[in-house]
Amino acid sequence: MKVLLSRWLFVVACLAYASAQADSNVFELSVDRPINEVYDNVYKSLEDARFYVVFEPNIGNNLSHFAGRWGDDYNRNDLGAIRSLVFCNAWYANQVSNKDTAMLALCPLHMTLIEKDGVTTALFARPTVIAASSPARGVLSELENEVIAAIRAGMKQSP
Repeated sequence: MKVLLSRWLFVVACLAYASAQADSNVFELSVDRPINEVYDNVYKSLEDARFYVVFEPNIGNNLSHFAGRWGDDYNRNDLGAIRSLVFCNAWYANQVSNKDTAMLALCPLHMTLIEKDGVTTALFARPTVIAASSPARGVLSELENEVIAAIRAGMKQSP
């Protein structure tokens, strides 16, 4: 009985871990390269996947203007760069609006690249988390998978 209970707990723990990984709120992917070697590839990969970049805020540069004002509270994680890509795909926007107009709050989408110590990390908030109970969840799941595939390709990672 004790062995059976132990095995059952192990299986439950494994399933919980796998579920937590699959349902993470933010997709993260890191590569051991500086942001200036990754950024253009990710941009191109998004556009190749028909996610057109409409805005490119250099958040790290904008924040650096506040270094004097914020003093010790400025950039505590010692990030070397923070850049974002704001992008959209009109077909997906239309499909989402057909299913659930409230989910247009996700439009346009964005992702952020951060660099620390020569390692670049892509961060993408998963739309399916917000759309968990939305009629648009299926379309947003497809969109999310497409964006993640583009990020992986741009960062030269295999799926």
